[in-house]
Amino acid sequence: MTQHNPVRLGVIGFGNIARQHINHLLSGAVDDCRLAAVCSPRVKEASAELEVPCFASVEELISTQCCDAVLVATPTHTHLSLGLQCLQAGLHVLMEKPLGLSIGEAEQLLDQQQAGQVFALMLNQRTDPAYELMRDCIQSGQLGDITRTQWTMTNWFRPEVYFQVSDWRATWRGEGGGLLVNQCIHNLDIYQWLCGMPASLNAFCQFGRYHDIEVEDEATAYFTYANGASGVFIGSTGEAPGVNRLDIIGDSGSLCFDGQSITLTHNEPATSEYNRSTRDMFGMPACDTRDITPDRDVNQHARVISNFASAILYDEPLIAPATEGLNSLALANAMLLSTWEGGAIELPLDSSRYQQALDARIASSILRDKSDIEANVDMSASYR
Repeated sequence: MTQHNPVRLGVIGFGNIARQHINHLLSGAVDDCRLAAVCSPRVKEASAELEVPCFASVEELISTQCCDAVLVATPTHTHLSLGLQCLQAGLHVLMEKPLGLSIGEAEQLLDQQQAGQVFALMLNQRTDPAYELMRDCIQSGQLGDITRTQWTMTNWFRPEVYFQVSDWRATWRGEGGGLLVNQCIHNLDIYQWLCGMPASLNAFCQFGRYHDIEVEDEATAYFTYANGASGVFIGSTGEAPGVNRLDIIGDSGSLCFDGQSITLTHNEPATSEYNRSTRDMFGMPACDTRDITPDRDVNQHARVISNFASAILYDEPLIAPATEGLNSLALANAMLLSTWEGGAIELPLDSSRYQQALDARIASSILRDKSDIEANVDMSASYR
């Protein structure tokens, strides 16, 4: 493999997650990539802490030509404008999730991607060995045809202070939603990455049930797939300690993930075959269950950044191309639209239909006044 100079990466943002990415770069956890610049309104603070050029605006960063690529780690409502600027300037872009406030904004960004330009999304949970192994089991046919899925993901608990110290979180104007587009966007991505996209869904979201916020903090959705399979997704930021359980049931076996361990069950013969052939009134196909939990010790964010750099330098396939961020955002948007309209939503989602409904809520939404509470921040406790 031809050796190249490391990718010169600029980090746009200097908040909690941006600092995590900066630390990964400075610690040597990321291959083929170096921190070249930081861009944030908190430029004085960044300059005092870092020995790289720091800029107050994206225009300044772009004009210096000090970066080959950028990692956008700013509030969601800025993703569209910042992404457009960087893509139009020809920079490679790695965007923090989600791509934008809506699938319509995401489509606008993707329309600006130029030939040879690497555009990726920080869907770091795709690098979790647990999900990688589950995907291998499904794609290798070990489960047979999927018949039913269910994910209860309610251990995203967030206390009130999480929202109080931010002006943009959990507002239609600042984030385009709450639980679904922030915390559960990872789970919705993994769900469709493993099981595919449903043909339609019917959802029931509750807004500000547990918190003083205008957006959803609990959601339950029923998925219908083209092959007749069904799925249920439940998410919450108001339940403690919460549950993380994913069941994927197939004709030939099943996978169960409880957030810690994975069990794989294999049926012999397949359920559908046994169902039609047995003469035992209360019989059941023979089942073999075993623990297949892999070692999950991996730096997920660093791996995504390394992959982004390798895609730029060596044409390595992206773990999470930006275009694949459309599906999880579509699921989140469709679940909100289903709740607002009180009925099933067909997929693919009509982005203009959703945008109109979201814009109506943004029109009456305002960013909150940030509290000056001194919050304790342990980012390692935020990952699920």
